[in-house]
Amino acid sequence: MSSRVRVLRKQNRLSLEALAARVGVTKSYLSKVERGLSDPSISTALKLAHALNVDVGRLFSDEVEPELITVVRADERTPMGAGTGPGDTRYEGIATGLTDKRMVPFMMHPPTDPAADPPFKSHAGEEYLFVHEGTAELEFPERTVTLGPGDSVYFNSALPHRCRSTGGRPAAVLVVIHDEPSGPADHVPTLP
Repeated sequence: MSSRVRVLRKQNRLSLEALAARVGVTKSYLSKVERGLSDPSISTALKLAHALNVDVGRLFSDEVEPELITVVRADERTPMGAGTGPGDTRYEGIATGLTDKRMVPFMMHPPTDPAADPPFKSHAGEEYLFVHEGTAELEFPERTVTLGPGDSVYFNSALPHRCRSTGGRPAAVLVVIHDEPSGPADHVPTLP
């Protein structure tokens, strides 16, 4: 139960002090519960479950929460966006079934035709690109970065940017966007 309380507290973005106040216990006592040094009474466990918005059974279950670990096989990626033409960027979502995540991972297959270069895009947050297969160019207004297999780049995604494949076939690029949303409607950033 100890690690489960800590995980659920962090998932709810609560500090130790905030959860202790909601439950009506001291920070010191709650810390002991989280470290497995103290077992809460049934009354306290019910209050913890209520404060964490879960059924009390989840606090005592040995099973790993399905929403805490998500495996997506290569053939289970979710097609995203309209990219169906030969000059379009194709996107495949990863972990799209998870809600309230802070990172948005997906595979990108940028076009190879320079004439089909997408417009520059920018959005709030940070972005990480890792070239899995092929070669690609990540272009900023003032700089172009050439990337090969195994290369990666991390940047502030407020910088206007666009990506295209080089070398004759679409590259496979893992993209992870981190955006601290202001609310649920703002959670999915614009794709690059």
